[in-house]
Amino acid sequence: MSAADTPAAASVPAMAKEELEELIREGVPLVGNFGIVVDSLGAGTIRLRLPYKDDFVRPGGTVTGPAMFGLADVALYGAVLSLIGRVELAVTTSMTINFLRRPPPVAIIAEARVLKLGKRLAYGEILLFSEGDPEPVAHVTGTYSIPPHDPVALAVSHYRIAEGSEKSV
Repeated sequence: MSAADTPAAASVPAMAKEELEELIREGVPLVGNFGIVVDSLGAGTIRLRLPYKDDFVRPGGTVTGPAMFGLADVALYGAVLSLIGRVELAVTTSMTINFLRRPPPVAIIAEARVLKLGKRLAYGEILLFSEGDPEPVAHVTGTYSIPPHDPVALAVSHYRIAEGSEKSV
């Protein structure tokens, strides 16, 4: 298969920005309650914004690592789904975060991209930035497992096969 035949070569994401935001809120409620906003979505790329909240500040006046990790994880999830469509049961198999600098208590921006998309695994990277600062505060890499799937139409809690499929759940 040539590079032109891969989903990454497509210019249009497999999901709409609004659909992905809804999926983050409803399908991943812990991180969905963070108030994450999809700033932009492309095929294999995504830019998310984690708004500043006092709840995200740890002693010392810096944004807490778990909030940044959650943002990075959902950013890679969105980047993967932008290529394969609404496959909600794609899951993180590994993720490594390297904190590079102390982020001040401001919004955090995540820029994620899929580096390699295979049939069963996707690998990508995420850079996290403090809003307004061009230097990254963290670098994250991760792998997602992609299960055999049919397209789905609703969040996992209301799992159903898309119309036209012959399989039932």
